Amino acid sequence: MPLQKVLLKPGVNRENTRYTTEGGWYECNNVRFRQGNPEIIGGWTPFSLNTFVGVCRSLWNWATLGSVNLIGVGTNLKFYIEEGGFFNDVTPIRATTTLGANPFTGDGTTTVVVTAASHGAVNGDYVTFSGVTGTYASLLNAQYQITYINANSYSITTASAVAAGATGGAAVVAAYQLNTGPAYTIPLSGWGAGSWGAGTWGVGGTSNTGIRLWSQMNYGQDLIFGPRGGGIYYWNATSGVTVRGVNLNTLGGTVTFTVASPTVATFTTLLTEGTAVQFSVSTGGTLPTGISSATTYYLINVNGVTANLIDTSGNLINVSGAGSGTFSVSLLVDVPTVQNVISISDTSRFVFAMGCNDYGSAVQDPMLIRWSDQENPYVWTPDATNQAGSIRLSHGTEIVAAVQTRQEIVVFTDATVYSLQYLGPPVVWSSQILGDNISIAGQNAAVIASGVVYWMGQSQFFSLSGSGVAPIFCPVWDVIFQDLDLTNLDKIRVAPNSRFGEITWYYPVTNNGGEVTNYVKYNVNLQVWDYGTLARTAWINESVLGPPIGADPSSLYIYQHETSPDADGQPMLSSFTTGYFALSEADVKTFIDQVWPDMKWGYYGGVQNATVNITFNYVDYPSQYSSPQVAGPYALTSTTQFISPRIRGRLVQMNVNSSDIGSWWRIGNIRYRLQQDGKF
Repeated sequence: MPLQKVLLKPGVNRENTRYTTEGGWYECNNVRFRQGNPEIIGGWTPFSLNTFVGVCRSLWNWATLGSVNLIGVGTNLKFYIEEGGFFNDVTPIRATTTLGANPFTGDGTTTVVVTAASHGAVNGDYVTFSGVTGTYASLLNAQYQITYINANSYSITTASAVAAGATGGAAVVAAYQLNTGPAYTIPLSGWGAGSWGAGTWGVGGTSNTGIRLWSQMNYGQDLIFGPRGGGIYYWNATSGVTVRGVNLNTLGGTVTFTVASPTVATFTTLLTEGTAVQFSVSTGGTLPTGISSATTYYLINVNGVTANLIDTSGNLINVSGAGSGTFSVSLLVDVPTVQNVISISDTSRFVFAMGCNDYGSAVQDPMLIRWSDQENPYVWTPDATNQAGSIRLSHGTEIVAAVQTRQEIVVFTDATVYSLQYLGPPVVWSSQILGDNISIAGQNAAVIASGVVYWMGQSQFFSLSGSGVAPIFCPVWDVIFQDLDLTNLDKIRVAPNSRFGEITWYYPVTNNGGEVTNYVKYNVNLQVWDYGTLARTAWINESVLGPPIGADPSSLYIYQHETSPDADGQPMLSSFTTGYFALSEADVKTFIDQVWPDMKWGYYGGVQNATVNITFNYVDYPSQYSSPQVAGPYALTSTTQFISPRIRGRLVQMNVNSSDIGSWWRIGNIRYRLQQDGKF
């Protein structure tokens, strides 16, 4: 009886029928292709045994000047900096207020109502109390999560009961962290939902509230970060991981004023001509006579760190009284107060705010790009003495994402791909359309790999190379886009793995809770695809920290991949299924009595201990695919010479899977022994 090889093309194809995919793979999970051969993917272990609160959707790794590796971790509830396995809460403070006398009201349970006029908090926010006196001081001087009641009150849950009545004392201070964001898209309908002018007159609109997404990039050893639709924040590495980030527009430093007409202001932060500022007393005392708080002034005649001041009418500012205390620049007025995407030009050191408010306006423009002065994130006011500036894109309705390449920043609107390139003064940065009539699935759906930008659109995949924008053929399109949850596209996360030349997109499917549960993977070297089920909501490619790192939305662990053959100590459930292949081109049946496995059963130099199960489904006609005859499963190990399935049919499908602990495998050329066996 002759032997014949099972010759299978690399990659998975679901566009065709099971028989049309003859000679290929039809279904899979937790696998990859190496030199065209399928193998089980590498497993993962916790990067840290500590967890965080909220769903993580942003990770960023960098190192300080002292070679300390840090990871910025943005969740829907908090922002952390990981150092040495510990997650340090550096969420900026939104507001600090002194509450009225005895603001806590207990009822004998652990639910305590807090009276706080115009607190500005939303349900799920965090607040830290200090200055509490009396019986419950040690209990209440702590951080709590808020349950919203109304605009002037909320409740907290304490570790032990608080007796009925009011308590707390007369000097309670509440420090509110940034408003939390939703972990899931919240659909809205009715009046006020949807964009202005959209839909039919007299009919309520529909829209969705976006989930909490973060932008973050290091600026030298420091970190600039911010939530989509929020401000820009700065974390200073020299302050350490116990110090919170602060709003970038509050980092103007301290200032002194000469008693003169006009006054000369001396700053500790280098600012340029025309910069708009406001002043306050940072420690005790009063501002000099002639300077008012919450009033905007402009710098003129700048000479190094000194300058004169003018008001909004252009009048020079005179100071007649020295004032007392320490004075600071309380607000850099022209720093954007709202943005959708933050980026930093790594080589030329500009900070970009995309989808931000314009100069002198608080209204967000979703198509506006502004950038700071070069090497100075505090200066955003354009002037002949600096390189700050702005540009408004024209194609699309909002800026969705940005990816930095070696020579440009690629910016995605919801309809167009732009290139931002540095030209130098006076234009500084120019934009050019690279591709029109495209889509992008979300803020985290694009990545650069080997000089090519890849991204997932709402109905196909794209690449951007030297030859321009091009769609990528995806033979698993049906599996992905016919089941894609279009209301949760913002959750899609691209995950490059340069070790294996792979780009994975984790995405949500319909009718499955709205969270990321599945993935599709593209091998850029082999140009083949596979898919499966696994949830990762944030990702760092291979780096100085080692193999890739991904965030799990369920366990709230950050996992390091390719570090184990197992899935955090559990079996890696991997499987391949071929299409049906004809055993003979004639209308006769074929009998298979032996199958000879050819595999790698373990890592090089390691124990060859893998156990792989193989099952054969066989039919006579394609109409029988739903109810095939089955042979197996047969357990294969390194000592298996052959198995005897004794199959008799015209069409055969092969399934290979494993569920053991601590093993790895790769399929080679499987052979089978056959002979013709009649027509019926």
